[in-house]
Amino acid sequence: MTTPENPTMATDRDVERDAITAAIQRLLDGRPTRSTGALTTLQLAAEAGVKRWVLTHKHVDLKEEFARRKSEANGIPPAFQHLHARAVDAEAVARALREDNGRLREHVAVYAQVIHELRTELDRRTDNSTQRSPVRSLPTSII
Repeated sequence: MTTPENPTMATDRDVERDAITAAIQRLLDGRPTRSTGALTTLQLAAEAGVKRWVLTHKHVDLKEEFARRKSEANGIPPAFQHLHARAVDAEAVARALREDNGRLREHVAVYAQVIHELRTELDRRTDNSTQRSPVRSLPTSII
């Protein structure tokens, strides 16, 4: 602690501030050592090795700096922003594939209906004639 006799000694407050400042940088760099790496106040406290109340009551300015820097990074550590961009792209591709799949399913349903109608018409014509149809029926159950 700082005393009038030794003003160069670091106080507990200074140690906490240094730990919090270093933790902010580690989290924003995407290299956490003591936390999950999530950009939250709770994880910042864990990363700094301090109680949450120390951060939210004693070092409000550092908590606010963290919030400001986090918002500048859109809540995503810079080290992971390229992964976020890839995830957004993958979601767009997946959405397009789902839409394509839906259209293809609609086409298959139409084709199945056309096949059914053609088969019905063929059966009707075959029933009206004495010839045997060269077309064989498909089994109704799949093994």
